[in-house]
Amino acid sequence: MNNLDPRTKLIIVLVLSSLGIIYSNVAILLFLLIVATVTATICKSNLKSVVFKIRKLIYTLILIALFQSLLTNKGNPIITIGSVNLLTDYGILRSLEFILRMGIIIVSAAIITTSSSREIIQGLIQWKVPYEIAFMVSIAIRFLPILRDEMTDMLIALQLRGIDFKKIKMKEKINIYKYILVPITTNSIMKAKELAAAMEMRGFRAYQSRTSYMVLKMGIRDYLVIASSIAFGIFFITFQKVYTL
Repeated sequence: MNNLDPRTKLIIVLVLSSLGIIYSNVAILLFLLIVATVTATICKSNLKSVVFKIRKLIYTLILIALFQSLLTNKGNPIITIGSVNLLTDYGILRSLEFILRMGIIIVSAAIITTSSSREIIQGLIQWKVPYEIAFMVSIAIRFLPILRDEMTDMLIALQLRGIDFKKIKMKEKINIYKYILVPITTNSIMKAKELAAAMEMRGFRAYQSRTSYMVLKMGIRDYLVIASSIAFGIFFITFQKVYTL
């Protein structure tokens, strides 16, 4: 499964993430998350980093539960202050739906990481996607880790200067992050300009057609996995419609 064609992995991710967006039932989303996790494990994805990312969403889950409880009158109150429902079962349910849906998307995206960016670009090109769009996708994938590393380096530099983020107030944290975002944005713009200049010097888009040494070919296993993924999506949607009727 790790050696599947990147186009096959893209279809798997498309099916799982689409089902995760379509449905909002907690039991269904939990089932889809289990399917996505098993698939990612078979593809030998790095699930440790995925679990770490999902763990960071716990505070978001709590905030969503509070906002859903405060802004709607649905559900049975669990925690109330006077006449205000601070926390309801409806708010908890909506927050669980959010965390499960995000988990499905993140775990599904981990399947793509088992292929290199060059393979993904070539797969999109062989799908008749314009090279410019495929190249933009590759650049976006490469820039995200760079932005993350720059943010981490700046936070570590502030901690070395004696700033303890656990002890300062929320207002001061917001101001610090505002000061950090300005140089990060400036560096990103400068790198984008340098990349654009390098692309022009190398004759990017000088010719209408491009050739590539890498040519992806699907095998029988790829076609079987694609057919199974599409069949799973169709069966799942059909089964849910029949079940609801």
